[in-house]
Amino acid sequence: MDPHQLLKSKANGDESNKKLHIVMFPWLAFGHFIPFLELSKFIAQKGHKISFISTPKNIERLPKIPSEFSNSINFVKIPLPKVDGLPENAEATMDIRTEEIIYLKKAMDGMEKEVTIFLEKNSPDWIIQDFAQYWLAPISAKLGISRIYYSIYNAWFISFFGSFEHMINTNNCTSPPKLEDFLVPQKWIPFETKAAYRRHEARWVVGSSQKNVSGVSDIYRIGVTIKGLDAIIIRHCHEFEGQWLKLLEDLNHVFVLPTGLMPPVVQSSSDERNESWISIKEWLDDKPKSSVVYVALGSEVTIGQSEINELAHGLESSGSPFFWVLRKPSGSGNSNPIELPDGFEERTKGRGIVWKSWAPQLKILSHDSVGGFLTHCGWSSIIEGLMFGHPLIMLPFLVDQGLNARILEDKGVGVEVPRNEEDGSYTSDSVANSVKLVMVENAGKIIREKAKELSSLFGNKDLHDKYIENLIEFLENHRKVKN
Repeated sequence: MDPHQLLKSKANGDESNKKLHIVMFPWLAFGHFIPFLELSKFIAQKGHKISFISTPKNIERLPKIPSEFSNSINFVKIPLPKVDGLPENAEATMDIRTEEIIYLKKAMDGMEKEVTIFLEKNSPDWIIQDFAQYWLAPISAKLGISRIYYSIYNAWFISFFGSFEHMINTNNCTSPPKLEDFLVPQKWIPFETKAAYRRHEARWVVGSSQKNVSGVSDIYRIGVTIKGLDAIIIRHCHEFEGQWLKLLEDLNHVFVLPTGLMPPVVQSSSDERNESWISIKEWLDDKPKSSVVYVALGSEVTIGQSEINELAHGLESSGSPFFWVLRKPSGSGNSNPIELPDGFEERTKGRGIVWKSWAPQLKILSHDSVGGFLTHCGWSSIIEGLMFGHPLIMLPFLVDQGLNARILEDKGVGVEVPRNEEDGSYTSDSVANSVKLVMVENAGKIIREKAKELSSLFGNKDLHDKYIENLIEFLENHRKVKN
């Protein structure tokens, strides 16, 4: 579906002018909350009503929304049931270890009754859901509510697992997928691609294809979610790797509506007086243009002590100035402080800084002294790096990050830090060599140039706003007619 052509079908005739009531229901992770909240604001600006469902603690932790949305965005707090294995007061992935996420999914399944009561009482026009709530499919069908899956993952990640039928079948497959199945591009991808997992990453994929304590697999959740949908919406655009959008549509026989890349806007007024930003800016102001590598591995990636040591030694021996955001994830289950190698901060004083609390990532990336981004390859972080034209040094860990890294390296806008195929370990030399190549070496010049070229696409707000307008028009014109 071409996002630049206005949708001509007026499915509900005169009803198309009626204001909508849309339920937004993201998975319990802040990497999901924020895109859902941003999309809510876009839709609310057009005069539609949003009910944003999550748990009480998560809603309290969301960024405060501008007062202009106070009447159009309503936050609906539904308690998270207690589940054996889930730590007390844990309501999001940031509160727990990676291996405890299966219990969080089981707890979210326990929200079904209260969510159903809310939907029955309020009769919204649409529910825009995430991948985990597969149980919404029969409920929305029974209540006559139009349903959309909003994937914060990229089109290549969902397409990698095939059609929804294929995903559903993995749950009861007599011969479950093997690790080797994911080490090569999948047979249903009709074009050349580097999209495949490394051996150490594929163990997670195999695990996601198998039933867990919730009674179903993660891949099954996505498959059931997609079956019977009115549309998939996805943070993607036709101008960048558009063939994946067509493949996703062809595999699942459903409308795929990109939201565009939704490049975030750098807020100026609120941060200018922030003490943290003032000190960070002073440090960055003192560095030459495009010389600093910004290092951030996301809020939910937990790396071990040996990985921290190798990354630290690699940054030290690279010779490049660096700004490293190193926060201990709140759910790491480890009360010990983050340990850096002995003497590291003294030896790199002046050239590098390790920031151990929240940092304004967008503000830092927008600063002239930053010239590269060492990232875990979450899709949001990639967009934020490339909208400012920064080449990427890629160190993926979880879920879609490995596929993101393969695609972006193939596009020539970054390099992936070499790792051991079996255990995923990396060395200080592999970090240092990757940083030097991207930041200063002549061989990396073409990478730096390609990243700068891509900023005109990734940062094109007018282009991406058109995608949002097209999506909202689809919502207005394709709701189910209520009796």
